[in-house]
Amino acid sequence: MSADPFGQFKAIQREGWSLFAPLEAFTTIPAARLVAFARVARGENVLDVACGTGVVAVTAARRGARVRGLDLAPPLLERARSNAAMAGVEIDFVEGDAEALPYPDATFDVVLSQFGHMFAPRPNVAIAEMLRVLKPGGRIAFSTWPPELFTGAMFAAIARYMPPPPPGAPAPAPPPQWGDPHVVRERLGDKVKDLVFDRDTMIAPTLSPQHSRNLLETTLGPLTKLVAALGTQPERLSQLRSELEALIGEIFGDNHLHQHYLMSRATKI
Repeated sequence: MSADPFGQFKAIQREGWSLFAPLEAFTTIPAARLVAFARVARGENVLDVACGTGVVAVTAARRGARVRGLDLAPPLLERARSNAAMAGVEIDFVEGDAEALPYPDATFDVVLSQFGHMFAPRPNVAIAEMLRVLKPGGRIAFSTWPPELFTGAMFAAIARYMPPPPPGAPAPAPPPQWGDPHVVRERLGDKVKDLVFDRDTMIAPTLSPQHSRNLLETTLGPLTKLVAALGTQPERLSQLRSELEALIGEIFGDNHLHQHYLMSRATKI
């Protein structure tokens, strides 16, 4: 087997996303929205891809599903196991890669991902793996950030400050592409039927755009790495922070942020 061309990229992701846990509370209500949108039912076998702290997995398990969760970052899996134990549900959480799921073909009735699989560098590989482990007639459902809205624009801003990959090195696909229904339709292709979309809003309490920017700098994997890298370039770091606060200001009001997102669901043929 050839070496993963994104091995170093994933190692950086594993380290960066390990700081995500403080954002868990913001994603808890969207987790319930996704589980309901996916129509998870008691007794179904469910996989949560890029499960983070397990908010989707725990929500599905509390509905009576048999759930497994997978994530790159060990600290998030520790938090997920703690969340499951506190909720009194049994979930098998493992460290792993969305591009190489450690499960046999046609294992799950439902495959879910909340703002997770979208960060896999090769969308075609990740979606092929998610569909591979899904049973025919099973449902795939995920939440993603649209490129034209706040979070997509934020990741685009971050990307503009990132150094280019070394010559000849592959570039990961931009994560917010997964928030475009046309792209979702193209990537799922003829492997699914009954593709439907919905939109919802994540509410994040905050005191100011500056508070939000500071929280993101210390919890959001790609941004934490970028801020550290720009430590010797104070002018560029200040410019980045100004751009982020301007973006945040567009969705800030009454001490909270409104972050709109896309949900997609389809049935495997």
